[in-house]
Amino acid sequence: MSARFEELDWQDTRMGELTLRRRADPATGEQIYEVKLKDEYLMSSLFTVAEEELATLGLAAAAGSDLRVLVGGLGLGYTAATALIDARVGRLTVIDALPAVIGWHERELLPVSAQLVRDERVSLVHDDFFAVVRRAPGSEDVRYDVILLDVDHSPRHTLDPSHADLYTAAGLESLARHLADGGVFALWSDDPPDTDFLSTLSSVFDDTKAHVVEFANRLTGGTSSNTVYVAARRPSAARRTLNGSSNEGATVSTPADHVEPHHIPEPGEPSVPEIEVDETIAPRPEEEVADVARAEPDVGDHAPSAG
Repeated sequence: MSARFEELDWQDTRMGELTLRRRADPATGEQIYEVKLKDEYLMSSLFTVAEEELATLGLAAAAGSDLRVLVGGLGLGYTAATALIDARVGRLTVIDALPAVIGWHERELLPVSAQLVRDERVSLVHDDFFAVVRRAPGSEDVRYDVILLDVDHSPRHTLDPSHADLYTAAGLESLARHLADGGVFALWSDDPPDTDFLSTLSSVFDDTKAHVVEFANRLTGGTSSNTVYVAARRPSAARRTLNGSSNEGATVSTPADHVEPHHIPEPGEPSVPEIEVDETIAPRPEEEVADVARAEPDVGDHAPSAG
């Protein structure tokens, strides 16, 4: 009998043990890819709708052709792969802080890896996205038409304290310096729309919107949701002709009149454990795979192989 889990890669990184593994869904036989950092489940190919919508919604707000797009956070690659579907994208740069993640795609270990690394429009860059946008761009640096970001859980719940300054007005102003005239910034968040952050976003950008993205959660049998913020600066000529507060452009878009961001188990239904150390943070849907995955403990030998 073959094992349900196959470890594709294991590396000891500065953030801890990073594991990429593949497992078969016992009900459907579907191959599911999962990433663990130490004992925390970071992402799963079970849940990609919101990551794909990040690219779709961000690019929908952009005008023109031969677009230059920057993606912060490579992960399993679904945001970048979705961006490539838009024929207007002329150049796609993806920054990730972990060289191991870039290596997975260069070795074509993931479902969309070949699509990324074989497309001449794509560049995968090992760097700190937050440090990059914090720096003032030089005269020869690229100004991007669209910047897409999916790294932190949300503006309030960051993976690293050093990321927090991005979500302030000053941090967003720094990021906006890397945008071309009329450029767009889009951000994934695991939290429901945050009115305080939306107000901060509106103080920097002219038109802002929080989209609630719903998707079926097969683990809970319910519906989960994420938020995608989309913020655009009007072209300079248009901005000079308009008066009034930029806050007038802030809106929230929901797929239904009543949205329940997180599934509440019915009486008698087993609850899904939260893996986050900070229990004020709602678990990403990816973390809910722990309830299933722990039925098959990881007992592999992680000793480095010779050569």
